[in-house]
Amino acid sequence: MTRWAMVADLERCVGCQTCTAACRHANATSPAVQWRKVLDIEAGSFPQVKRTFVPVGCQHCADPPCMHVCPTTATRQRDDGIVTIDYDICIGCAYCDVACPYQARFKIDAPHFAYGDSAMQNEIEREDPRRLSVAQKCTFCSDRIDFGLENGVTPGIDPRATPACVNACIATALHFGDIDDPGSNVSRLLREYKNFRMHEEVATEPGFYYLYDAADHAAHSGRGADTAAAADPVAGRVRTRGVEPWHQQHWDWKAAGNFLCGGAGSGLYISAAAAALDGYPTAMLALAALGIIAIGLLLLLFKIGRPLRFIYVLRQPQRSWMSREAWIVGVFFPAALIALWFQSNVLLAVAMLLSLPFLFSQAMILKEAKGIPAWRAPLIVPLIVITGLAEGAGLFLAATQGLAPLAPLAHGTAVALLILVVARTGIWRAYLNALITTGAPTRTIETLIYLRPWFFAFGLLIPALAAIAAFYFPPASSPLFIVAGLSAFAGGWAMKFILITRAGYNQGFALAHTPRRGAGVAGPPVKPGWTVSQAG
Repeated sequence: MTRWAMVADLERCVGCQTCTAACRHANATSPAVQWRKVLDIEAGSFPQVKRTFVPVGCQHCADPPCMHVCPTTATRQRDDGIVTIDYDICIGCAYCDVACPYQARFKIDAPHFAYGDSAMQNEIEREDPRRLSVAQKCTFCSDRIDFGLENGVTPGIDPRATPACVNACIATALHFGDIDDPGSNVSRLLREYKNFRMHEEVATEPGFYYLYDAADHAAHSGRGADTAAAADPVAGRVRTRGVEPWHQQHWDWKAAGNFLCGGAGSGLYISAAAAALDGYPTAMLALAALGIIAIGLLLLLFKIGRPLRFIYVLRQPQRSWMSREAWIVGVFFPAALIALWFQSNVLLAVAMLLSLPFLFSQAMILKEAKGIPAWRAPLIVPLIVITGLAEGAGLFLAATQGLAPLAPLAHGTAVALLILVVARTGIWRAYLNALITTGAPTRTIETLIYLRPWFFAFGLLIPALAAIAAFYFPPASSPLFIVAGLSAFAGGWAMKFILITRAGYNQGFALAHTPRRGAGVAGPPVKPGWTVSQAG
């Protein structure tokens, strides 16, 4: 087998950005896009400060999360390990962007030129409109590799078959070759030098390696090459711009709206369907629930880059939870509408059961976004599911006070709501504590800690006190039930909205080691912008 890999020697990289310029020239990328870029990282404390230049880009992972989440099969993996994008079927949902832990995906919706609005002749000739409003990224210059293989020249050795960034490197810091070939240039380098791969904790098995010290340096120097890392596990930071986690750019309020409306709508439908099976007239509430879900799905059409291709979202139910969500909706909506039209309890029960996997699929969409630490946490799944059920129960409880035939259900719904908001608060606390304990972007933790008292007040305290008070003060039970229901609903919406539009910071960049300099030793790890502490 062949697996192409890139190796960057951190001792050699001088930060000249020639690889960035070569990549842009070879691939005609927009000035707003950098498939290959070089980070400038300063770490340590004065006067012991190290400066390291780190080439980054698509890591062409052996287990690429971008491919798994893609609902259209636009992102694929070749037999040689190169991850590609088919611009003609990508819908621009940016799911791959939030799934990538290496910030290697780009999406622009309008042409960008080097000198403002006017394109130079070379930009006019080479502009590729297929890249607009869809995902794009480094391809390891796969066209060059294919040319080399077709003409009997070796990628990584012959410049004609080697990625442009490697060819352009003035310090021979970048190397390319077949890592499955023990005699290749990259295999030899990995044997001779200590190396690491970035963000190995997310288990994507990237095909991009970083050299930081000679393999025999410890034996020759008489001291452990990792002494500095052991002595100073938390590196100080001086320069971190472009290195620390930053907020994901593509999932905005419209994307959040799908989770808000989908959770509340499915939760309300479950409550309405359960009441209907018990003989209560809830057709209007069921239709309202479907309308809420439909609004959320409609918002997605205004979010994706190529909305006319929306039907492609059905192409990959084998892997993508976004595709599974679409398939479930395609069955759930007709079943629910037919059940209402024919007043069929069997179809009503089927639709109610389908609303549960729909809610679960929404939770899994977030969990599979490996590039966003706040979303990939395992507890996000029960948190989103229980939140949707609580929102639906809250809306149903408020509706019982406006629809006289449903009034007898108020007390039972209030009890169910109490159970749900208590369970939701418990999962929320466990989720936040897990993030704090295991580590997450500092700004994510700050955002969620700021939300904590507000969520406690509107997500638990107010609905619980209002519901309990309604039991002890029957004359005021109607407004109290409304307050309990709407506050439980509002608390859930606020939590999900902030989780997606305010707390969605990406993985950022990190070094497991800073490189050896001269006669020194390899330095400590660098992971700026992250919080790792014990939960309080």
